[in-house]
Amino acid sequence: MSLGRVFFVLEKHITHKNKIMTTTTNIETMLFVSTENLLNGWLGHRRLTRRVVEAFPEDKLFDYSIGGMRPFATMIKEIIDISGPGIRGIATDNWEHTGNVNSHSINKEDQSKEGLLKLLDQSTEEIVAFWPKISEARFREVVLAFGQYEGQVFSTILYFIDNEIHHRAQGTVYLRSLGIEPPAFWNRD
Repeated sequence: MSLGRVFFVLEKHITHKNKIMTTTTNIETMLFVSTENLLNGWLGHRRLTRRVVEAFPEDKLFDYSIGGMRPFATMIKEIIDISGPGIRGIATDNWEHTGNVNSHSINKEDQSKEGLLKLLDQSTEEIVAFWPKISEARFREVVLAFGQYEGQVFSTILYFIDNEIHHRAQGTVYLRSLGIEPPAFWNRD
């Protein structure tokens, strides 16, 4: 799948001797990024997010907080609740059972670093599984994500990615405040 080319149709209406004449022009343009490259960029961010979680001390992951921010595990659960279920919702246009977008609680059995990483990996697998089901045209359509956030699909996906980067950055601040050098932000291998 590629978003490499987009076609626009321009219509021009001209009135001549009381007749309306329509001229149609098709314009093809190349886009900045393909859907494949967008996904690969996001997966690079995912790998980095995973390394930030791995760097976190187990005893601080679920309760450490500074400046009134939430614990990092809760932020990661938000990323999990939005990303995989969000891509599934976009791909299927079915937003039922797409996660817990308003309350990012973690089941007791997943309240460990290992459990959180397992959920993050499952969410990543969901992104990879549903991404190919999003057609080129779908990226330009308007959706009501999770039944409450309206926007074009490409913009909604960019929000999912931005949200992950934002919370990962908060996690790196936490790591630094704990005296731990965070993973290099530029290394997404």
